[in-house]
Amino acid sequence: MPSYDTVLNFENRLANFFGSNFAVATDCCTHAIELCLRYKNFNKISCPKQTYLSIPMTLEKLNLNWHWEDLQWKDYYRLGNTNILDAANHWEENGYIKDTFMCLSFQFKKPLSLGRGGAILLDNKDDYIALKKMTHDGRDPFSNDTWKEHEVETIGYHYYMIPEIAEQGLTKMNDVKKSKSWTNNDYPTLTTFKVFER
Repeated sequence: MPSYDTVLNFENRLANFFGSNFAVATDCCTHAIELCLRYKNFNKISCPKQTYLSIPMTLEKLNLNWHWEDLQWKDYYRLGNTNILDAANHWEENGYIKDTFMCLSFQFKKPLSLGRGGAILLDNKDDYIALKKMTHDGRDPFSNDTWKEHEVETIGYHYYMIPEIAEQGLTKMNDVKKSKSWTNNDYPTLTTFKVFER
């Protein structure tokens, strides 16, 4: 039966495949990006005009000072001048870019198709521990105590990956075949959507 160790095993496999030191599994890529934005606390950022809806919606949700950017991109892009990468469609052995928070998606159309799920690839152990706590409602995911038995010191979010999804990921990882490269041209220009009229 899958357990929390299944999630840790999946994270380790992802990190080894991509060549990062760590991976933090999440319930989706959008929440992976949101966690990185909250953690790094950027207050000014740009967003490509051509990307998925949830990215500018997340910037609005976080009440960030943001603006649109004309950006040509392939497989992944950097959110403005940050080190946060929306790499939802990225799947490449040793494809991690050093010193970034590279956010992946495992939605059903992505190379590793799990129906739902995401991850953050990263280098730094302190960042890894902090983001792991953030995915688990601020709880220490490495503690053997129940949440009632240890002190929660930081705000967290209910954005963790469930073990059943991680188990699917471990089963399917060896069979991933990279599909076509995605570019900005695979997305509509979001500035034409009424919801984003500014």
